Amino acid sequence: MAETLELFLLPQQAANGQEIKKIISKKLTVPSDDFQFSIRKRSIDARSKPVRIRLEIEIYYGSGITSPKIPERKYRNVSNSKPVLIIGCGPAGMFAALRLIELGLKPVIIERGKNVRDRRVDLAKLARQRIVNPDSNYCFGEGGAGTYSDGKLYTRSSKRGSIQSVLSTFIEFGAHADIAIDAHPHIGTNKLPQIVSALNKKIVECGGEIHFNTKLKNFIISSGKLSGINVSQNNSPALISFQAGAVILATGHSARDIFYLLHHQKIIIEPKTLAIGVRVEHPQSLIDSIQYHCKVRNEFLPPASYSLTSDAGGRGVYSFCMCPGGIIAAAATDANEVVVNGWSPSRRNNPFANAGLVVTINETDVKDYEYSGALKFLEYQKAMEQKAFIEGGGNLSAPAQRMTDFIKNNISADVPKCSYIPGIASAPLHEILPSEISVSLKIAIKEFGKKMKGYLTNEAVLVGVESRTSSPVRIPRDKNSLMHPQIEGLFPCGEGAGYAGGIVSAAMDGERCAEAAGKFLKE
Repeated sequence: MAETLELFLLPQQAANGQEIKKIISKKLTVPSDDFQFSIRKRSIDARSKPVRIRLEIEIYYGSGITSPKIPERKYRNVSNSKPVLIIGCGPAGMFAALRLIELGLKPVIIERGKNVRDRRVDLAKLARQRIVNPDSNYCFGEGGAGTYSDGKLYTRSSKRGSIQSVLSTFIEFGAHADIAIDAHPHIGTNKLPQIVSALNKKIVECGGEIHFNTKLKNFIISSGKLSGINVSQNNSPALISFQAGAVILATGHSARDIFYLLHHQKIIIEPKTLAIGVRVEHPQSLIDSIQYHCKVRNEFLPPASYSLTSDAGGRGVYSFCMCPGGIIAAAATDANEVVVNGWSPSRRNNPFANAGLVVTINETDVKDYEYSGALKFLEYQKAMEQKAFIEGGGNLSAPAQRMTDFIKNNISADVPKCSYIPGIASAPLHEILPSEISVSLKIAIKEFGKKMKGYLTNEAVLVGVESRTSSPVRIPRDKNSLMHPQIEGLFPCGEGAGYAGGIVSAAMDGERCAEAAGKFLKE
Protein backbone atom coordinates (compact mmCIF):
# COMPACT_ATOMS: atom_id res chain seq x y z
CA MET A 1 0.00 0.00 0.00
CA ALA A 2 1.31 3.46 -0.90
CA GLU A 3 0.55 6.84 0.62
CA THR A 4 1.44 10.25 -0.82
CA LEU A 5 2.89 13.02 1.32
CA GLU A 6 4.05 16.55 0.52
CA LEU A 7 6.94 18.00 2.49
CA PHE A 8 8.54 21.45 2.50
CA LEU A 9 12.04 21.07 3.92
CA LEU A 10 15.17 23.12 4.37
CA PRO A 11 17.75 22.37 1.66
CA GLN A 12 20.05 20.53 4.09
CA GLN A 13 17.14 18.37 5.29
CA ALA A 14 16.05 17.51 1.75
CA ALA A 15 19.60 16.38 0.91
CA ASN A 16 19.65 13.79 3.74
CA GLY A 17 17.64 10.60 3.28
CA GLN A 18 17.79 9.68 6.95
CA GLU A 19 16.58 13.12 7.95
CA ILE A 20 13.67 12.86 5.52
CA LYS A 21 12.69 9.51 7.02
CA LYS A 22 12.75 10.93 10.56
CA ILE A 23 10.50 13.81 9.49
CA ILE A 24 8.06 11.40 7.80
CA SER A 25 8.02 9.17 10.87
CA LYS A 26 7.26 12.11 13.16
CA LYS A 27 4.60 13.55 10.84
CA LEU A 28 2.75 10.23 10.45
CA THR A 29 3.50 8.97 13.97
CA VAL A 30 4.76 5.71 12.46
CA PRO A 31 8.02 3.99 13.48
CA SER A 32 10.70 4.46 10.82
CA ASP A 33 11.19 0.70 10.54
CA ASP A 34 7.60 0.23 9.38
CA PHE A 35 7.85 2.01 6.04
CA GLN A 36 10.00 2.90 3.08
CA PHE A 37 9.74 5.99 0.90
CA SER A 38 10.68 7.27 -2.51
CA ILE A 39 10.82 10.81 -3.86
CA ARG A 40 8.51 11.26 -6.83
CA LYS A 41 8.94 14.99 -7.48
CA ARG A 42 11.38 17.61 -6.23
CA SER A 43 11.26 21.37 -6.75
CA ILE A 44 12.50 24.59 -5.16
CA ASP A 45 10.13 27.01 -3.44
CA ALA A 46 12.14 30.23 -3.58
CA ARG A 47 9.17 32.35 -2.49
CA SER A 48 9.64 31.40 1.14
CA LYS A 49 12.29 32.78 3.47
CA PRO A 50 14.35 30.74 3.99
CA VAL A 51 14.10 28.86 0.68
CA ARG A 52 12.46 25.45 0.96
CA ILE A 53 12.60 22.27 -1.09
CA ARG A 54 9.22 20.80 -1.99
CA LEU A 55 9.20 17.01 -2.05
CA GLU A 56 6.38 14.79 -3.24
CA ILE A 57 6.89 11.54 -1.34
CA GLU A 58 5.39 8.10 -1.77
CA ILE A 59 5.40 5.98 1.37
CA TYR A 60 5.19 2.18 1.25
CA TYR A 61 4.22 -0.11 4.09
CA GLY A 62 5.29 -3.70 4.01
CA SER A 63 8.13 -5.60 2.38
CA GLY A 64 9.26 -3.13 -0.21
CA ILE A 65 8.67 -0.45 -2.80
CA THR A 66 6.19 -1.64 -5.39
CA SER A 67 5.59 1.54 -7.35
CA PRO A 68 4.87 1.04 -11.07
CA LYS A 69 7.83 1.33 -13.40
CA ILE A 70 8.00 2.77 -16.89
CA PRO A 71 8.11 -0.19 -19.32
CA GLU A 72 11.59 -0.74 -20.72
CA ARG A 73 12.15 -0.51 -24.45
CA LYS A 74 11.99 -3.81 -26.28
CA TYR A 75 14.90 -3.82 -28.68
CA ARG A 76 15.17 -6.29 -31.54
CA ASN A 77 17.45 -7.02 -34.47
CA VAL A 78 16.24 -5.12 -37.51
CA SER A 79 19.23 -5.69 -39.81
CA ASN A 80 17.09 -7.25 -42.51
CA SER A 81 13.92 -5.25 -41.92
CA LYS A 82 12.24 -2.66 -44.12
CA PRO A 83 14.22 0.63 -43.95
CA VAL A 84 13.00 4.06 -42.92
CA LEU A 85 15.26 7.01 -43.69
CA ILE A 86 15.82 9.59 -40.95
CA ILE A 87 17.42 12.88 -41.93
CA GLY A 88 19.18 14.27 -38.88
CA CYS A 89 20.72 12.67 -35.81
CA GLY A 90 19.38 15.05 -33.17
CA PRO A 91 16.91 14.14 -30.39
CA ALA A 92 14.00 13.76 -32.83
CA GLY A 93 16.00 11.56 -35.18
CA MET A 94 17.54 9.38 -32.47
CA PHE A 95 14.25 8.74 -30.65
CA ALA A 96 12.52 8.08 -33.96
CA ALA A 97 15.20 5.44 -34.62
CA LEU A 98 14.68 3.77 -31.22
CA ARG A 99 10.92 3.62 -31.78
CA LEU A 100 11.35 2.20 -35.29
CA ILE A 101 13.49 -0.59 -33.85
CA GLU A 102 10.73 -1.42 -31.38
CA LEU A 103 8.31 -1.54 -34.31
CA GLY A 104 10.58 -3.92 -36.23
CA LEU A 105 11.73 -1.40 -38.84
CA LYS A 106 15.30 -0.50 -39.76
CA PRO A 107 16.32 3.11 -39.12
CA VAL A 108 18.87 4.55 -41.53
CA ILE A 109 20.07 7.90 -40.17
CA ILE A 110 21.64 10.46 -42.52
CA GLU A 111 23.70 13.05 -40.61
CA ARG A 112 25.60 15.87 -42.30
CA GLY A 113 27.98 16.31 -39.34
CA LYS A 114 30.58 14.18 -37.60
CA ASN A 115 30.49 11.78 -34.68
CA VAL A 116 30.94 13.17 -31.17
CA ARG A 117 34.69 12.54 -30.99
CA ASP A 118 35.53 14.20 -34.31
CA ARG A 119 33.02 16.97 -33.69
CA ARG A 120 35.00 18.08 -30.60
CA VAL A 121 37.96 18.93 -32.82
CA ASP A 122 35.85 21.34 -34.88
CA LEU A 123 34.41 22.96 -31.75
CA ALA A 124 37.94 23.52 -30.47
CA LYS A 125 38.89 25.17 -33.77
CA LEU A 126 35.85 27.42 -33.52
CA ALA A 127 36.80 28.55 -30.01
CA ARG A 128 40.56 28.89 -30.45
CA GLN A 129 41.05 29.67 -34.12
CA ARG A 130 37.65 31.23 -34.95
CA ILE A 131 37.09 28.73 -37.75
CA VAL A 132 33.49 27.62 -38.41
CA ASN A 133 32.93 24.27 -40.08
CA PRO A 134 29.46 24.66 -41.67
CA ASP A 135 28.76 20.94 -41.29
CA SER A 136 30.30 20.32 -37.85
CA ASN A 137 29.59 22.81 -35.08
CA TYR A 138 27.32 23.32 -32.07
CA CYS A 139 24.26 22.67 -34.25
CA PHE A 140 25.34 19.88 -36.61
CA GLY A 141 26.81 16.48 -35.83
CA GLU A 142 26.01 13.39 -33.76
CA GLY A 143 23.17 14.24 -31.41
CA GLY A 144 22.44 17.50 -33.21
CA ALA A 145 22.20 20.75 -31.26
CA GLY A 146 21.08 18.69 -28.26
CA THR A 147 24.55 17.19 -27.70
CA TYR A 148 26.12 20.53 -26.83
CA SER A 149 23.02 22.23 -25.51
CA ASP A 150 22.40 22.79 -21.84
CA GLY A 151 20.58 19.47 -21.58
CA LYS A 152 17.38 20.92 -20.13
CA LEU A 153 14.62 18.34 -20.17
CA TYR A 154 11.67 20.46 -19.06
CA THR A 155 8.65 20.61 -21.34
CA ARG A 156 4.95 21.45 -21.13
CA SER A 157 4.17 19.15 -24.09
CA SER A 158 2.80 16.33 -21.93
CA LYS A 159 0.01 15.49 -24.40
CA ARG A 160 2.43 14.70 -27.23
CA GLY A 161 3.85 11.55 -25.65
CA SER A 162 5.36 10.08 -22.52
CA ILE A 163 7.80 12.48 -20.88
CA GLN A 164 8.76 9.83 -18.33
CA SER A 165 9.57 7.37 -21.11
CA VAL A 166 11.98 9.88 -22.68
CA LEU A 167 13.60 10.58 -19.29
CA SER A 168 13.88 6.85 -18.59
CA THR A 169 15.66 6.35 -21.90
CA PHE A 170 18.21 9.04 -21.03
CA ILE A 171 18.75 7.35 -17.65
CA GLU A 172 19.18 3.99 -19.40
CA PHE A 173 22.03 5.44 -21.46
CA GLY A 174 23.84 7.21 -18.64
CA ALA A 175 21.92 10.21 -17.29
CA HIS A 176 21.55 10.61 -13.52
CA ALA A 177 18.33 9.13 -12.13
CA ASP A 178 17.46 12.49 -10.54
CA ILE A 179 16.16 13.76 -13.88
CA ALA A 180 13.08 11.58 -13.30
CA ILE A 181 12.09 13.50 -10.15
CA ASP A 182 13.35 17.07 -10.61
CA ALA A 183 10.78 19.66 -11.64
CA HIS A 184 13.30 21.13 -14.10
CA PRO A 185 15.55 18.19 -15.02
CA HIS A 186 18.97 18.91 -16.45
CA ILE A 187 21.72 16.61 -17.74
CA GLY A 188 24.62 18.97 -18.44
CA THR A 189 26.67 19.58 -21.56
CA ASN A 190 29.63 17.64 -20.18
CA LYS A 191 27.58 14.43 -19.90
CA LEU A 192 25.42 14.61 -23.01
CA PRO A 193 28.07 13.53 -25.56
CA GLN A 194 28.65 10.17 -23.81
CA ILE A 195 24.91 9.58 -23.49
CA VAL A 196 24.33 10.38 -27.17
CA SER A 197 27.14 8.03 -28.22
CA ALA A 198 25.76 5.21 -26.07
CA LEU A 199 22.26 5.68 -27.49
CA ASN A 200 23.51 5.61 -31.07
CA LYS A 201 25.66 2.57 -30.33
CA LYS A 202 22.47 0.74 -29.37
CA ILE A 203 20.82 1.77 -32.65
CA VAL A 204 23.72 0.29 -34.63
CA GLU A 205 23.85 -2.87 -32.44
CA CYS A 206 20.21 -3.49 -33.31
CA GLY A 207 20.95 -3.34 -37.04
CA GLY A 208 20.25 0.32 -37.70
CA GLU A 209 22.64 2.47 -39.73
CA ILE A 210 24.11 5.91 -39.07
CA HIS A 211 25.91 7.68 -41.91
CA PHE A 212 27.97 10.66 -40.74
CA ASN A 213 29.46 13.30 -43.07
CA THR A 214 26.49 12.65 -45.33
CA LYS A 215 24.39 15.54 -46.62
CA LEU A 216 20.93 15.41 -48.15
CA LYS A 217 20.98 16.87 -51.67
CA ASN A 218 17.50 16.16 -52.99
CA PHE A 219 14.38 14.05 -52.62
CA ILE A 220 13.52 11.43 -55.22
CA ILE A 221 9.84 12.04 -55.98
CA SER A 222 7.57 10.68 -58.67
CA SER A 223 3.89 11.64 -59.00
CA GLY A 224 3.88 13.08 -55.50
CA LYS A 225 5.30 9.92 -53.94
CA LEU A 226 8.69 9.77 -52.22
CA SER A 227 10.89 6.80 -53.04
CA GLY A 228 14.25 7.88 -51.64
CA ILE A 229 16.92 10.56 -51.45
CA ASN A 230 20.22 11.53 -53.03
CA VAL A 231 23.11 12.44 -50.76
CA SER A 232 26.76 13.43 -50.97
CA GLN A 233 29.36 12.01 -48.58
CA ASN A 234 32.47 13.79 -47.32
CA ASN A 235 31.65 16.79 -49.58
CA SER A 236 32.13 14.67 -52.70
CA PRO A 237 30.29 15.93 -55.82
CA ALA A 238 29.19 12.37 -56.55
CA LEU A 239 25.63 11.55 -55.47
CA ILE A 240 24.60 8.35 -53.71
CA SER A 241 21.00 7.14 -53.57
CA PHE A 242 19.17 5.68 -50.57
CA GLN A 243 15.86 4.02 -51.30
CA ALA A 244 12.95 3.90 -48.83
CA GLY A 245 9.20 4.35 -48.82
CA ALA A 246 9.25 6.66 -45.80
CA VAL A 247 11.53 9.54 -44.83
CA ILE A 248 11.45 11.28 -41.44
CA LEU A 249 12.82 14.80 -41.89
CA ALA A 250 14.34 15.77 -38.51
CA THR A 251 17.07 18.21 -39.44
CA GLY A 252 16.67 20.85 -36.70
CA HIS A 253 15.92 24.55 -36.96
CA SER A 254 19.39 25.61 -38.18
CA ALA A 255 19.51 23.49 -41.35
CA ARG A 256 18.82 26.33 -43.75
CA ASP A 257 19.99 24.35 -46.75
CA ILE A 258 17.05 21.98 -46.18
CA PHE A 259 14.58 24.87 -46.23
CA TYR A 260 16.17 26.15 -49.44
CA LEU A 261 16.08 22.63 -50.91
CA LEU A 262 12.39 22.20 -50.13
CA HIS A 263 11.68 25.63 -51.63
CA HIS A 264 13.73 24.76 -54.74
CA GLN A 265 11.95 21.44 -55.22
CA LYS A 266 8.61 23.25 -54.86
CA ILE A 267 7.70 21.25 -51.77
CA ILE A 268 5.30 23.37 -49.72
CA ILE A 269 6.73 25.16 -46.70
CA GLU A 270 5.26 28.01 -44.66
CA PRO A 271 6.73 31.08 -42.95
CA LYS A 272 6.81 30.83 -39.16
CA THR A 273 7.20 33.65 -36.67
CA LEU A 274 10.08 33.48 -34.23
CA ALA A 275 11.80 35.48 -31.48
CA ILE A 276 15.18 37.23 -31.67
CA GLY A 277 17.21 39.24 -29.18
CA VAL A 278 20.36 38.97 -27.13
CA ARG A 279 21.91 36.76 -24.50
CA VAL A 280 22.29 38.48 -21.13
CA GLU A 281 24.97 37.42 -18.66
CA HIS A 282 25.13 38.24 -14.92
CA PRO A 283 27.46 37.05 -12.19
CA GLN A 284 25.83 33.87 -10.84
CA SER A 285 26.34 35.11 -7.29
CA LEU A 286 24.11 38.10 -8.07
CA ILE A 287 21.28 35.93 -9.41
CA ASP A 288 21.65 33.66 -6.35
CA SER A 289 21.31 36.60 -3.98
CA ILE A 290 18.24 37.94 -5.80
CA GLN A 291 16.41 34.64 -6.08
CA TYR A 292 17.36 33.09 -2.75
CA HIS A 293 17.14 36.31 -0.68
CA CYS A 294 20.63 35.83 0.71
CA LYS A 295 24.17 37.13 0.51
CA VAL A 296 25.71 33.68 -0.01
CA ARG A 297 23.89 30.71 -1.53
CA ASN A 298 23.25 27.73 0.74
CA GLU A 299 25.63 24.92 -0.27
CA PHE A 300 22.66 22.54 -0.56
CA LEU A 301 20.90 24.75 -3.12
CA PRO A 302 21.73 24.64 -6.84
CA PRO A 303 22.76 27.85 -8.64
CA ALA A 304 19.60 29.91 -9.04
CA SER A 305 17.70 30.36 -12.28
CA TYR A 306 14.92 32.69 -13.40
CA SER A 307 12.10 32.95 -15.91
CA LEU A 308 10.84 36.36 -17.00
CA THR A 309 8.12 37.53 -19.35
CA SER A 310 6.79 40.92 -20.40
CA ASP A 311 4.24 42.35 -22.77
CA ALA A 312 6.49 45.26 -23.71
CA GLY A 313 4.35 47.68 -25.66
CA GLY A 314 2.14 44.89 -26.97
CA ARG A 315 5.06 42.70 -28.04
CA GLY A 316 6.12 39.60 -26.14
CA VAL A 317 9.58 39.61 -24.52
CA TYR A 318 10.80 36.66 -22.49
CA SER A 319 13.85 34.94 -21.09
CA PHE A 320 14.82 31.82 -22.98
CA CYS A 321 17.10 28.83 -22.21
CA MET A 322 18.32 30.20 -18.86
CA CYS A 323 21.69 28.63 -17.96
CA PRO A 324 22.76 28.92 -14.30
CA GLY A 325 26.51 28.52 -13.84
CA GLY A 326 26.76 28.42 -17.60
CA ILE A 327 28.66 29.56 -20.66
CA ILE A 328 27.63 31.56 -23.72
CA ALA A 329 28.35 29.41 -26.77
CA ALA A 330 29.25 30.37 -30.33
CA ALA A 331 26.42 28.73 -32.28
CA ALA A 332 27.25 30.04 -35.75
CA THR A 333 26.80 27.61 -38.64
CA ASP A 334 28.49 29.77 -41.26
CA ALA A 335 31.69 31.77 -41.41
CA ASN A 336 30.11 35.21 -41.81
CA GLU A 337 27.62 35.21 -38.94
CA VAL A 338 27.55 35.53 -35.17
CA VAL A 339 24.97 33.52 -33.22
CA VAL A 340 24.99 33.08 -29.45
CA ASN A 341 23.39 30.39 -27.32
CA GLY A 342 23.99 29.03 -23.83
CA TRP A 343 24.77 25.83 -21.95
CA SER A 344 25.70 24.61 -18.48
CA PRO A 345 27.77 21.67 -17.23
CA SER A 346 26.02 19.18 -14.93
CA ARG A 347 27.33 20.90 -11.79
CA ARG A 348 26.49 24.36 -13.10
CA ASN A 349 29.63 25.61 -11.44
CA ASN A 350 30.77 28.40 -13.75
CA PRO A 351 30.77 31.94 -12.28
CA PHE A 352 28.20 33.35 -14.71
CA ALA A 353 24.48 32.99 -15.32
CA ASN A 354 23.20 33.60 -18.84
CA ALA A 355 19.86 33.55 -20.62
CA GLY A 356 18.39 34.51 -23.94
CA LEU A 357 16.31 37.68 -23.79
CA VAL A 358 14.22 37.64 -26.92
CA VAL A 359 11.45 39.60 -28.63
CA THR A 360 8.67 38.17 -30.78
CA ILE A 361 8.96 39.08 -34.47
CA ASN A 362 5.79 39.47 -36.52
CA GLU A 363 4.76 39.76 -40.17
CA THR A 364 5.14 43.55 -40.22
CA ASP A 365 8.78 43.29 -39.15
CA VAL A 366 9.73 41.17 -42.17
CA LYS A 367 7.94 43.21 -44.86
CA ASP A 368 11.30 44.00 -46.52
CA TYR A 369 11.78 40.26 -47.10
CA GLU A 370 8.41 39.50 -48.68
CA TYR A 371 10.23 38.65 -51.92
CA SER A 372 11.47 35.50 -50.15
CA GLY A 373 7.96 34.14 -49.67
CA ALA A 374 7.96 31.34 -47.12
CA LEU A 375 11.61 32.10 -46.29
CA LYS A 376 11.04 35.70 -45.17
CA PHE A 377 11.58 35.07 -41.45
CA LEU A 378 14.68 33.03 -42.29
CA GLU A 379 16.12 35.90 -44.34
CA TYR A 380 15.37 38.39 -41.55
CA GLN A 381 17.12 36.09 -39.06
CA LYS A 382 20.06 35.61 -41.38
CA ALA A 383 20.50 39.36 -41.95
CA MET A 384 20.61 39.92 -38.18
CA GLU A 385 23.36 37.33 -37.73
CA GLN A 386 25.45 38.71 -40.57
CA LYS A 387 25.15 42.22 -39.16
CA ALA A 388 26.25 40.97 -35.75
CA PHE A 389 29.30 39.42 -37.41
CA ILE A 390 30.29 42.74 -38.97
CA GLU A 391 29.58 44.81 -35.85
CA GLY A 392 31.60 42.42 -33.70
CA GLY A 393 34.67 43.00 -35.85
CA GLY A 394 34.32 40.29 -38.49
CA ASN A 395 36.24 37.62 -36.55
CA LEU A 396 33.43 35.85 -34.63
CA SER A 397 33.71 38.27 -31.70
CA ALA A 398 30.18 39.13 -30.60
CA PRO A 399 28.90 42.71 -30.28
CA ALA A 400 28.23 43.45 -26.61
CA GLN A 401 27.07 46.26 -24.33
CA ARG A 402 26.63 46.75 -20.61
CA MET A 403 22.96 46.50 -19.68
CA THR A 404 22.74 50.00 -18.18
CA ASP A 405 24.48 51.51 -21.22
CA PHE A 406 22.00 49.77 -23.51
CA ILE A 407 19.10 51.29 -21.57
CA LYS A 408 20.69 54.77 -21.75
CA ASN A 409 21.82 54.48 -25.40
CA ASN A 410 25.48 54.84 -24.38
CA ILE A 411 28.37 52.98 -25.98
CA SER A 412 30.16 50.99 -23.27
CA ALA A 413 33.66 52.30 -22.61
CA ASP A 414 34.52 48.74 -21.66
CA VAL A 415 32.67 45.46 -21.26
CA PRO A 416 32.87 43.09 -18.30
CA LYS A 417 34.52 39.70 -18.40
CA CYS A 418 32.29 37.32 -20.33
CA SER A 419 32.16 33.54 -20.79
CA TYR A 420 31.69 33.80 -24.58
CA ILE A 421 34.61 32.43 -26.53
CA PRO A 422 35.92 33.66 -29.05
CA GLY A 423 35.23 36.94 -27.17
CA ILE A 424 33.10 40.08 -27.14
CA ALA A 425 33.59 43.59 -28.50
CA SER A 426 31.91 46.78 -27.29
CA ALA A 427 29.25 47.85 -29.79
CA PRO A 428 26.05 49.95 -29.76
CA LEU A 429 23.47 47.18 -29.63
CA HIS A 430 20.78 49.83 -29.12
CA GLU A 431 21.52 50.93 -32.71
CA ILE A 432 22.52 47.59 -34.22
CA LEU A 433 19.30 45.82 -33.25
CA PRO A 434 16.18 46.73 -35.25
CA SER A 435 13.99 49.20 -33.36
CA GLU A 436 11.24 46.62 -32.86
CA ILE A 437 13.73 44.59 -30.82
CA SER A 438 15.73 47.37 -29.16
CA VAL A 439 12.73 49.36 -27.91
CA SER A 440 10.92 46.29 -26.59
CA LEU A 441 14.03 45.03 -24.81
CA LYS A 442 14.50 48.35 -23.02
CA ILE A 443 10.93 48.37 -21.75
CA ALA A 444 11.14 44.74 -20.65
CA ILE A 445 14.53 45.04 -18.93
CA LYS A 446 13.23 47.94 -16.84
CA GLU A 447 10.23 45.79 -15.85
CA PHE A 448 12.48 42.85 -15.03
CA GLY A 449 14.61 45.14 -12.86
CA LYS A 450 11.52 45.86 -10.77
CA LYS A 451 10.54 42.19 -10.53
CA MET A 452 14.09 41.12 -9.61
CA LYS A 453 15.76 43.87 -7.61
CA GLY A 454 19.35 44.06 -8.86
CA TYR A 455 18.73 42.48 -12.28
CA LEU A 456 19.15 45.82 -14.05
CA THR A 457 22.82 46.42 -13.32
CA ASN A 458 26.05 47.67 -14.82
CA GLU A 459 27.55 44.23 -14.03
CA ALA A 460 25.32 42.57 -16.65
CA VAL A 461 26.31 42.41 -20.31
CA LEU A 462 24.11 41.94 -23.37
CA VAL A 463 25.65 39.84 -26.16
CA GLY A 464 24.20 39.68 -29.67
CA VAL A 465 22.53 37.98 -31.31
CA GLU A 466 20.30 35.25 -29.88
CA SER A 467 18.46 34.25 -33.03
CA ARG A 468 18.03 30.47 -33.16
CA THR A 469 15.18 30.20 -30.69
CA SER A 470 12.97 28.22 -33.06
CA SER A 471 12.53 27.39 -36.72
CA PRO A 472 11.77 30.31 -39.07
CA VAL A 473 9.85 27.85 -41.27
CA ARG A 474 7.06 25.36 -40.71
CA ILE A 475 6.91 22.28 -42.90
CA PRO A 476 3.21 21.37 -43.02
CA ARG A 477 1.90 17.92 -42.19
CA ASP A 478 -1.49 16.30 -41.82
CA LYS A 479 -2.54 16.30 -38.16
CA ASN A 480 -3.57 12.64 -38.29
CA SER A 481 -1.05 10.95 -40.61
CA LEU A 482 1.80 13.39 -39.75
CA MET A 483 2.68 13.19 -43.45
CA HIS A 484 3.39 16.15 -45.70
CA PRO A 485 0.13 16.99 -47.50
CA GLN A 486 1.88 17.16 -50.88
CA ILE A 487 4.49 14.38 -50.68
CA GLU A 488 3.43 10.85 -49.79
CA GLY A 489 6.00 9.21 -47.53
CA LEU A 490 7.56 12.43 -46.16
CA PHE A 491 7.18 12.99 -42.40
CA PRO A 492 8.31 16.47 -41.22
CA CYS A 493 9.50 16.16 -37.64
CA GLY A 494 10.84 18.02 -34.61
CA GLU A 495 12.10 21.56 -34.15
CA GLY A 496 13.19 22.11 -37.74
CA ALA A 497 9.71 21.38 -39.04
CA GLY A 498 8.14 23.62 -36.40
CA TYR A 499 6.61 20.93 -34.15
CA ALA A 500 8.86 20.92 -31.09
CA GLY A 501 10.82 23.25 -28.84
CA GLY A 502 13.50 21.43 -26.89
CA ILE A 503 15.06 18.01 -26.36
CA VAL A 504 12.08 16.23 -24.80
CA SER A 505 9.37 17.59 -27.11
CA ALA A 506 11.60 16.82 -30.12
CA ALA A 507 12.20 13.29 -28.85
CA MET A 508 8.47 12.69 -28.38
CA ASP A 509 7.72 14.08 -31.82
CA GLY A 510 10.35 11.74 -33.27
CA GLU A 511 8.61 8.78 -31.68
CA ARG A 512 5.23 9.92 -33.02
CA CYS A 513 6.60 10.28 -36.54
CA ALA A 514 8.20 6.84 -36.32
CA GLU A 515 4.84 5.34 -35.37
CA ALA A 516 3.16 7.23 -38.21
CA ALA A 517 5.79 6.05 -40.71
CA GLY A 518 5.39 2.48 -39.49
CA LYS A 519 1.63 2.64 -39.92
CA PHE A 520 2.01 4.13 -43.41
CA LEU A 521 4.36 1.37 -44.57
CA LYS A 522 1.99 -1.35 -43.34
CA GLU A 523 -1.02 0.06 -45.20
